[in-house]
Amino acid sequence: MGGIVVAKSNTPEFGAGGSTFNEVFGRTRNPWNTALTCGGSTGGGAVSVATGEAWLAHGSDHAGSLRRPGTYCSVVGLRPSPGRVTRGAPNNLFSPLSVQGPMARCVADVALFLDAMAGWDPLDPLTYDAPAVPYARAVAEAERHKPRRVAFSADFNGALPVDRETREICAREVRRFEALGCAVEEFAPPLGDLQEAFLVLRSQHFVVDREMQLRDHRDLLKPDIVWNTERGLRETPSRLAWAERERAAWCRRLAAMFETYDVFVTPGAATPAFDVNLRHPESVGGAKLENYMAASMLNAAITVAGCPAVAVPCGFDRHGRPVGLQIAAPPRRDERVLAAAALFEGLTGLDRMVPIAPREGVVPPVEA
Repeated sequence: MGGIVVAKSNTPEFGAGGSTFNEVFGRTRNPWNTALTCGGSTGGGAVSVATGEAWLAHGSDHAGSLRRPGTYCSVVGLRPSPGRVTRGAPNNLFSPLSVQGPMARCVADVALFLDAMAGWDPLDPLTYDAPAVPYARAVAEAERHKPRRVAFSADFNGALPVDRETREICAREVRRFEALGCAVEEFAPPLGDLQEAFLVLRSQHFVVDREMQLRDHRDLLKPDIVWNTERGLRETPSRLAWAERERAAWCRRLAAMFETYDVFVTPGAATPAFDVNLRHPESVGGAKLENYMAASMLNAAITVAGCPAVAVPCGFDRHGRPVGLQIAAPPRRDERVLAAAALFEGLTGLDRMVPIAPREGVVPPVEA
């Protein structure tokens, strides 16, 4: 199985950021409203798919870089399990935080692309063999993989800020699973100090990748890269050990949840697409954000646990901005999230509502 590469789409500098812009190619705009961001880092890929410029897009995901652009542009973005798709030969060979994955206008196309991407790579020690049953077949036979019990949380029991309308739309739309005979219940394991632990772990990823560039070319790097890397250089061995213990405890809490629930569903993003001229939303649900990563924890919590997760469109807010669900499953159960997303997609028909012609608009007021 193979494909033809059409072009490289736009990304933030070094793929780091929740909005797609750089000094070379400028800003990529949201096709649903060109005054808004398409998200990042796979923003160019999301827009290419949404507008029909490309059938499929390949991107990376560390803290939602496939899931948030997918949500903002009303397409499907999958973060596979770590090791499912090779990352090539990066210096962070043994880190499960950043993965490569597919994006498309519908779940079936994402599954087909994942089949082309999956497999063992001798240069990437986390990879493993492609599945005996192709993901495309799991989606075609989604009814066989239908979740019996679905856990849903809009904001991890109030631990994370989420816009009110996003919470309401997602809480309503996740109930569509009940039409399939699935039990939908509100539940989320306690986050603990995961937000801080994630920033510690992420910062070490940046030290490995960017320490030499920071030393030699600091004046050429954007502030987000500098902030992540310098934070990592200040961390102590004790803090790194603490973050690893927090990660392990969180993985155990999620594993316990998955003994009861087949999939875990949250909003795909804490807030809909924001002003294209901003690096990140300044506030979410009326809460001012302390840093540019604070709006990504719905996605980052799943990243830390090594779970596969897919963003699938679920509707629009009152300003016409797309809203999506994030569906997660236990590690290496990628077929489960794809099947659940395919079943949900079949109930909404939103995969047939992509804006082939980009639409102009204005920036809506920020929710107080």
